Amino acid sequence: MDILYLDDVMIAVHKPSGLLVHRSLIDKHETRFALQLVRDQIGQRVYPVHRLDKPTSGILVFALNPETARELTAQFTAGRVQKTYRAIVRGYTQSAGVIDYALREELDKIADVLADPDKAPQQAITHYQRLSTVELPHPVGHYRTARYSLVALQPKTGRKHQIRRHLKHIFHPVVGDTTHGDGRHNQFFRDHFGNQRLLLAATAMELIHPHSGEPLAITAPPGADFECIVNALGWGQVA
Repeated sequence: MDILYLDDVMIAVHKPSGLLVHRSLIDKHETRFALQLVRDQIGQRVYPVHRLDKPTSGILVFALNPETARELTAQFTAGRVQKTYRAIVRGYTQSAGVIDYALREELDKIADVLADPDKAPQQAITHYQRLSTVELPHPVGHYRTARYSLVALQPKTGRKHQIRRHLKHIFHPVVGDTTHGDGRHNQFFRDHFGNQRLLLAATAMELIHPHSGEPLAITAPPGADFECIVNALGWGQVA
């Protein structure tokens, strides 16, 4: 695991796409988890303080003791951590916008068997900015060409699959999203670029250091596989 930040109370690493943060009932067959890999790499116990979807790559923070874990978890829960993502989406988005769309909790049949299925939708807000666009001379679906946008996103709340669901809501799903995306464009990226992942990455995070009280900014590239697609689309200078 690439270590982005490390001191005596916390660590931040770059999680690749396709890796679970920790063991889950949803993926019983998985044998590799970020938590165990980081623990074995630094030789001490680590404590998860936030989540990052299995198919999403990027910045993942762990505490190195229970007290720090409580302090960091409180920051994430209260929405005091500023997170920025990069995504490649279908179509041309607006230059910038705010998606304010409440989301009903997504329940898993195994992991959420005791959860309330009638829980009211929760407020969810995502800000985004379009960084670049491209039009490819390939027919996908009903169109003779295929258009895509590279966007930066800042979720202001932390709902499950929030970014992916919000982008679907505005009709610009993330490429490679097999749950909330567009299968035709996913197939196009597999065939033409060899893409096998969700093109969503957590690339920046700003929080307050739990012990010093000073601002801490952590950044990371979106990952080699993501960058390969970005370069193929001609966006290397803006990614």
